Amino acid sequence: MTSSYKRWQKLFLFCLGLTVGTAFCMKWMEGDFWQNGEKFTIIGLEIGYPKEKLMHVLSGLDNHVKTILGYNLCFDFAFMAGVYPGITSLCMMARDKAINRVLKNIFFILGMLQLVAWGCDIFENSCLLKWIKDPVIGAEFGIYHIIVACKWVIALTGAALAIPFSLRRRRKNIEQMNKE
Repeated sequence: MTSSYKRWQKLFLFCLGLTVGTAFCMKWMEGDFWQNGEKFTIIGLEIGYPKEKLMHVLSGLDNHVKTILGYNLCFDFAFMAGVYPGITSLCMMARDKAINRVLKNIFFILGMLQLVAWGCDIFENSCLLKWIKDPVIGAEFGIYHIIVACKWVIALTGAALAIPFSLRRRRKNIEQMNKE
């Protein structure tokens, strides 16, 4: 393994810890996500609810739930600091293992695109935090959904391509070591 791979691996492990820790905290807070006797979800707020339902949920929150939801979104900023650099690290580790120049370029581009996904996630959280304070959602809702969809596509594509590639290559190296 190259020193570059080891550096990316160390960053990945740090990011994994940050991601898991913040995800645990955010999941714990989700138990308080109730509005008028009905459970709501962060994923619903992000991509699942139409504009009318989102406005209905946010306008009906009591102060306790608004506070917890605000905390959850603040923890999400820390989660972002783990997940997007973590996916970038996976892409760079896969890039380091790739032999084909095209694959190396694809992993590099996917790694750098995580900055775009991170920016999209920041925009998403900023909108939600604004709408918690004033649940009047205007024409920006269409843009909001496009940006959230971009975030998910970029992040999931980076992770989905880098993880299996890294595992497959590693498995072959272990099989070769066992034969020796």
